[in-house]
Amino acid sequence: MEDDPIVLSSVRIILERAGFCVLTAANSTEAIRVADGFYEPIHLLLSDVMMPDMSGPVISKILKKHRPEMRVMLMSGYPQDNMLFLNNGWQFIQKPFVPAKLVDKVNEILHTPQRRQEENYSENHRKASG
Repeated sequence: MEDDPIVLSSVRIILERAGFCVLTAANSTEAIRVADGFYEPIHLLLSDVMMPDMSGPVISKILKKHRPEMRVMLMSGYPQDNMLFLNNGWQFIQKPFVPAKLVDKVNEILHTPQRRQEENYSENHRKASG
């Protein structure tokens, strides 16, 4: 999910040329509609952090409620954004990136055993605060 049409198109082309099936959305409403109409597994959500209608983290949480197996990678031009997402078990890629780095990161995420940090993070947070 990316609101900049040039970036969205570029990412789609890069990933399709690497052999991935890519669904695209320019905003969160469209992402929800696309995900709801797609009946096969969605293995990875790649979203920009800053979106005009709903942030990447918010849409990630919404989509993961219905697709808990889906992994999440967020991208941002702001380097400080990466720490928040790592706490949720999500991956992060800094923009701008070269195509090979994006493909490598996606392959790494899809071929590494899934971490369930968001569950552990919530449990550990409750224990620490309670």
